Amino acid sequence: MITRRGFLRLVGGSAFAMVSLGAYAVGIEPMLLTHVKRYALTPPHWPAGLKLRVVALADIHACRPWMTPVRIAALAEQANALQPDVIVMLGDYPAGTRMVTGWVNASEWAPALSGLKAPLGVFSILGNHDWWEDRSAQSAGAGPTISRKALEAVGIPVLENDVVRLEKDGKGFWIAGLADQIALLPDRAKGREGLTGLDDLSGTLAKVGDRDPIILLAHEPDIFPKVPWRVSLTLSGHTHGGQVRLFGYSPVVPSAYGNRYAYGHV
Repeated sequence: MITRRGFLRLVGGSAFAMVSLGAYAVGIEPMLLTHVKRYALTPPHWPAGLKLRVVALADIHACRPWMTPVRIAALAEQANALQPDVIVMLGDYPAGTRMVTGWVNASEWAPALSGLKAPLGVFSILGNHDWWEDRSAQSAGAGPTISRKALEAVGIPVLENDVVRLEKDGKGFWIAGLADQIALLPDRAKGREGLTGLDDLSGTLAKVGDRDPIILLAHEPDIFPKVPWRVSLTLSGHTHGGQVRLFGYSPVVPSAYGNRYAYGHV
């Protein structure tokens, strides 16, 4: 039989565990841990002899005191040190945790990212928080968002349902960027009953003008089952590798597919 004191200890311990788990998910994992994961891939339809080093940055979530402009600038230097041919950023530049973190304006985090350099360029897409934290864009149901304007102001192109063709060693390839799949929050007054996406996968790929391979950038990985064979590689963020990862499993994943697309090369 459990005593009253034992019960209170059990409840207290459980509460502490939940708070600790929440702190890890909201603070430590996304803000304090920097993950550099390397993959050596041979994507489908990839030309023989085209060796390409891509650095992908996802979910910066600028905030104080953890992801400050100074730290973002340091991350940019680390990315450059990897000597990429091209750098892609996968969205979510502002944090969505105003209740527990200090806000960092786009006029601060964007210049910190402007230090990113690669021979073939730096390209970006937007994530859900680039929309959700922008009241004007939510009200209008359209962009350009604050994040987009800030990135473009420092010379970083933003691909929203758009493509760009690049070339290395005489061989061409495309980078296609998808608009966010859950950009607009529910708003019954505007006829939005649920989360609304602005992505147009078929329209985006229709802009590809030849048979060269395609690298698709999409913030949320839930698009994966819809991506046609024509795309050689899709890069996504959003899941943070599983908000909490215990023994290789993530009990909290912001995806309709759970752990299927939570982390790594799938």
